[in-house]
Amino acid sequence: MCQEILSVAVFEPAEGKDKDALLTLRELARVLSEKGFSRDLLYCEKATNRYILVRYWSSAAARREAQEDPGALRCWARLADQINIIRVYETLEEVPL
Repeated sequence: MCQEILSVAVFEPAEGKDKDALLTLRELARVLSEKGFSRDLLYCEKATNRYILVRYWSSAAARREAQEDPGALRCWARLADQINIIRVYETLEEVPL
C-alpha cells in the first residue's frame, strides 16, 4: 500500500481576494479529491489572516498526475492571482515521539 505524502502551504489571500481564493481552493480540493489525488484540510489564523493548507497526497504518482490535470491546473493558475504564498513544505515526514 502506498503511503500518503504530507504537504503544507502557508499563505495570505491577496488584497480583496479572500472570497475568490476560498472558492478556488474549494474547487481545487474537490477536483483533487474526486480523482483520488489527495485530501485537504484548511486552517486559518484569524489574527493574521494567514491560512494553512494541509494536503495529504495519495502517493507520489498521484501528485505527479495532479500536476498535469487540466482542472487542477486551471485552479492553480487562478490562485496565482488570489493568494500570496509565504511558505510551502512539499514533503513532510513524521518523526516518532
